[in-house]
Amino acid sequence: MKLLRVGTAGRERPALLDPEGTLRDLSGLVADIDGTLLADEDALGRIRGAAAAGDLPALDATGLRTGPPLTRIGKIVCIGLNYHDHARETGAEPPAEPVVFFKAPDTVVGPDDTVLIPRGSVKTDWEVELAVVIGRTARYLESAEEGLAHVAGYAVAHDVSEREFQIERGGTWDKGKNCETFNPLGPWLVTADEVPDPQNLSLRLWVNGELKQDGTTAEQIFPVGEVVRYVSRFMTLYPGDVINTGTPAGVAMGHPQPKPYLKAGDVVELEVTGLGRQRQVLARA
Repeated sequence: MKLLRVGTAGRERPALLDPEGTLRDLSGLVADIDGTLLADEDALGRIRGAAAAGDLPALDATGLRTGPPLTRIGKIVCIGLNYHDHARETGAEPPAEPVVFFKAPDTVVGPDDTVLIPRGSVKTDWEVELAVVIGRTARYLESAEEGLAHVAGYAVAHDVSEREFQIERGGTWDKGKNCETFNPLGPWLVTADEVPDPQNLSLRLWVNGELKQDGTTAEQIFPVGEVVRYVSRFMTLYPGDVINTGTPAGVAMGHPQPKPYLKAGDVVELEVTGLGRQRQVLARA
């Protein structure tokens, strides 16, 4: 299923995109799309049954904003330097273990919402990523297979990053990762049954119509199942938690000088195979 949330910011309603591309209203079945729903197999089954029976009312998508496909996110765990080609372009050694950092849930905005360049920023960068959404409580998992079994679904994430804040200002990466609007998510949460192999997905990103990133999850140093297993050894993952699994080569930081960092008025578009497409216009904070 392709689950999403539509409407003005803070007042989104749950919806489903059917195989014919028609938007269907879920608000008569469920209150919202969150970890509680993803952990409830009966509720998910009712959605599938209603969709198959044609019982879900259609929504007019004209002028309707798409919000983040998930609400009440507990935490966003991010994996850094998780693509062989990205490590090469930045001159970094591939890590022996996953690099883990956090983004605050309040960085999440809709897939087409405005992204704000922070005040004082000179190095705002783009990163298309595969986001993993947890559907079952995961703690001390033993195998990558177990890790995959705890995934509810997948989404497109844009891990916007300010490189000066991240790298040159001391401390951890968090300062360059948690500026407002720095995690557009969606348009859809695609349930795991529709993504048979998360290591066979293409990721692409364009800036002002120019292709900048053209990668594949096959390049991940630590595959999705292993990432979930690994993270579960250090913290408990709950339904509705999100893991951003890293970005392929092609970020602005990896370009030769002068590096083409983002500026107000730029348009960023990104997509992951089968998970939909995002479009953001950059503006000053």
